[in-house]
Amino acid sequence: MNLAAFEAFVKVMETGSISVAADLLFITQPAVTKRIHNVEAYFNVRLFESAGRGIQPTQVAYSLLPQVKTWLNTLGSIHHTLSHEHDSVQGLLKLGTSHHIGLHHLPHHLKHYVQQYPQVTLDVKFVDSEQAHEQVLAGDLEIAFLTLPPKLDERLSYISLWEDPLIFVAAPFHPLASVKQLSLEQLITYPSLLPAAKTYTSQITLAEFEKHNLRPKVSMTNNPLESIRMLASIGLGWSVLPQTLLNDELVRLDIDIELKRTLGMVWHPNRSQSKATEALIQFMQTQ
Repeated sequence: MNLAAFEAFVKVMETGSISVAADLLFITQPAVTKRIHNVEAYFNVRLFESAGRGIQPTQVAYSLLPQVKTWLNTLGSIHHTLSHEHDSVQGLLKLGTSHHIGLHHLPHHLKHYVQQYPQVTLDVKFVDSEQAHEQVLAGDLEIAFLTLPPKLDERLSYISLWEDPLIFVAAPFHPLASVKQLSLEQLITYPSLLPAAKTYTSQITLAEFEKHNLRPKVSMTNNPLESIRMLASIGLGWSVLPQTLLNDELVRLDIDIELKRTLGMVWHPNRSQSKATEALIQFMQTQ
């Protein structure tokens, strides 16, 4: 029995899905299923039952979960301590990532990282950039991949990894879609779909309007950018989205404004870093 099997069990319990757990662990669904079967065989119990197209945890699984999580945290702390005393890169690495980065930028890099350091177990938390930033500062995460804040915190270390252009978009049938050389004044006459004002991405957009003493007419706010893309595609408003999210259901609005955000990673330099974290920082710098 290895650590990875128990980690797979926890991820399936947290997400309620083998496929989602596989994505978070950067392995295949059959690999997750095999690891679950290994845990079941080890304890000689049934942890999940079929429920329609999904799965349903048994009472044994609910009873086992808190004990396994406590054990993993304890074991992770032991690995963290020992990794400072040895040259090997191993142990549990807790990292956070925004949904957009985790889905569109990070998988390729983490896939090669875990192949290069197979003794490292990644505990990937999908959180908003703002939450990830605070959790690194508090020590709850060792490292995070996020939209860098407009104003960097002097207590933390940052590395810029990707420039992410932001574009004004709308559904093809939206009234603004056919207008040439749009202005911000024309935009604010129609409802917008933006992330919550506290998010770094929204702050970048709102700052552009504030330069001209304007404010968008926000009809609703949704943090997940994929959700905003869907709402914009059905004509509920225009939006500002990363260029990577542009698809056939949206068109780029004709407005002469260039916006961008910087995506990168952050860690706390004054906190003890595990060998796994140090290796990930170095790995990303060479990509």
